Amino acid sequence: MTDNTQATAPHTVPGLDPAEAERVVDVLQARLHALNDLALTLKHVHWNVVGPHFIAVHEMLDPQVDAVREMADSTAERMAALGGVPIGTPGALVAGRTWDDYEVARADAVAHLGALDLVYTGVIEDHRAAMKTAGDIDPVTEDMLIGQLAKLEQFQWFVRAHLESDSGRLSTSGAHMLNDAASQAVRASAGGA
Repeated sequence: MTDNTQATAPHTVPGLDPAEAERVVDVLQARLHALNDLALTLKHVHWNVVGPHFIAVHEMLDPQVDAVREMADSTAERMAALGGVPIGTPGALVAGRTWDDYEVARADAVAHLGALDLVYTGVIEDHRAAMKTAGDIDPVTEDMLIGQLAKLEQFQWFVRAHLESDSGRLSTSGAHMLNDAASQAVRASAGGA
């Protein structure tokens, strides 16, 4: 049986204290879980989206999946370079995550986009916090996270473009639960409040 606990090597990149590297590795492990979860969630939506906007959303998501998988790979490789042991198993992801599982199954494109807006908000907020922590210790890791944030924010913008009114109001505004965001988005697209 393999040990899936986080460990670090007794060495790290030159010029970085091993204890500080371990702190960055811990932050990156949480980001690795979030990115792996996001890639799976995006594929779930890709497979379960229906309705008049099906093809637009279906095709919009594959490049996002590919980019998020690349982010996960870069994150894991950075962890290894710092002397860490990236853990990418499903059990570790479920045990280590601090968010609920994606709860929207087969649904209209607008419903999924409403829920994805909240998913992206959570990932982006946590990435920003990780970037600040890393920035105090390791500018190379901070730079990697900044690049990832730029793409994640662009992907959320793509999602939000489907949810925004011509006056700039987001249909998911004020929602805190995925199902609520999905319902609000559907109501707004049907002409409701």
